[in-house]
Amino acid sequence: MAERIANAQFASKVMSASDAAALVHNGAVIGFSGFTGSGYPKEFPPALAERIKDARSKGEDFKVSLYTGASTAPELDGALAETGGVQLRSPYQSDPKMRKAINDGTTYYSDVHLSFMAGQVAAGFFPKPDFAVVEVSAVTPEGELVPSSSVGNNRTWLELADKVILEVNEWQSEDLRGMHDIYYPAGALPPNRIPIPITHVGDRVGQETMTVDPSKVVAVVKTNDPDRNSAFKPIDEASRAIANYLLDFLDYQVKTGLIPKNLLPLQSGVGNIPNAVLDGLLHSDLEGLTSYTEVIQDGMIDLIDAGKLEVASATAFSLSPEVAHKMNENASFYRKHIILRPQDISNNGEVIRRLGVISSNGMIEADMYGNVNSTHVMGTRMMNGIGGSGDFTRNAFISCFVSPSTAKGGKISAIVPMVSHVDHTEHDVHVIITEQGLADLRGLAPRQRAKVIIEKCVHPDYREQLKDYYERACATSKFQQTPHILEEALSWHQRFNETGSMRKESSLASA
Repeated sequence: MAERIANAQFASKVMSASDAAALVHNGAVIGFSGFTGSGYPKEFPPALAERIKDARSKGEDFKVSLYTGASTAPELDGALAETGGVQLRSPYQSDPKMRKAINDGTTYYSDVHLSFMAGQVAAGFFPKPDFAVVEVSAVTPEGELVPSSSVGNNRTWLELADKVILEVNEWQSEDLRGMHDIYYPAGALPPNRIPIPITHVGDRVGQETMTVDPSKVVAVVKTNDPDRNSAFKPIDEASRAIANYLLDFLDYQVKTGLIPKNLLPLQSGVGNIPNAVLDGLLHSDLEGLTSYTEVIQDGMIDLIDAGKLEVASATAFSLSPEVAHKMNENASFYRKHIILRPQDISNNGEVIRRLGVISSNGMIEADMYGNVNSTHVMGTRMMNGIGGSGDFTRNAFISCFVSPSTAKGGKISAIVPMVSHVDHTEHDVHVIITEQGLADLRGLAPRQRAKVIIEKCVHPDYREQLKDYYERACATSKFQQTPHILEEALSWHQRFNETGSMRKESSLASA
């Protein structure tokens, strides 16, 4: 560990996680490292949770506000949510305990596009952090910080925070150095912004390390803990079908000459369907692929190993434990093909649009006109947040949304008359895919879109039900651009809340 903390000034500030947590005051705003279960501090958050619980057990009002890169892990979001002492959480989370605290009103949640968060905090839209708590893999003799398995908003938290607490994690490979590209923009806020000089996925425009004012560092905590990521579920039949529709669609775009044979840079969310798409690419004849995305997933490592993926740009890893170990052991090889950037660069709309990224993201539901809900179940219950889906969808050359056509054993349809919450409007959604088929919505008016979505994407159990709604809406609506029957538009959600299924009784009786 002495080699990991090679600067004497930093080494003199080594202390326990409990002692570091004791420095935090009630009402503190903390910017944490961490993105999709990678690169988050491991020892400090549980120690802070104990401090909060101890204070609250004595009747003291002790709350903190948390900023991160994106989701973290139970040791951070879960441990702190469990205390009841989280005042505000932003910008993205996926922890069940944090989700419960948000939905029961214990914790305020500000759901922000991931590319916007750093800039909005810097601009003062949010209170600036009192503390930055950041995991690094090493401190150089010159006092530079070598990032670990995620970058996220770390650069910004280190710049803005009054005080900095570092976790130096010996588990993270020393060979990660050289994988990161930390870009420090000359003008972070308007009117001084300049173009980000990335014209190809593999461009490196920053430096390998992060900088911090040594006088702000108040504690250094030694750790040797792995990132906590879960193994992916086996690819199921629905995910395989969705992946095949998407791959066939991309193949057709190549044949028409719209995109080159090695495609355009790919982006995908995390989960079973993206994993199936990556597996399909692995077994295709495609080569020379690139990815400009948020996270590096198992399938991307497989594509690199197979020589099919030349370079992948992201802000973090989201790997199963087995593949994380493999990457850690061979980081000196993978850093030739992987670039980890700050998330305001990995998710930057200017760069995404310039590169012509093809995006693919999951959804909770879409409606028959192509509006998409990514965040709220039945319109009110927050799941995880919008994450980076908006960053990529609004700027992609081709934007795709994927989902099984039903959920809850067929009791919920993923295609409804009107979404109960809108995250992505019809103007930004080009393609919707379920295991039933693919709806190419490009160039279509709303009523044309509705017919294609109903025909291609809706589960047979709901197809006639939605077709009936659409036809009656067209017959009764005074205005024909986007026909709706307002008193019925959300009746499917209401029916589920009342009966446990979106299906009408007649449909249930015939099942």
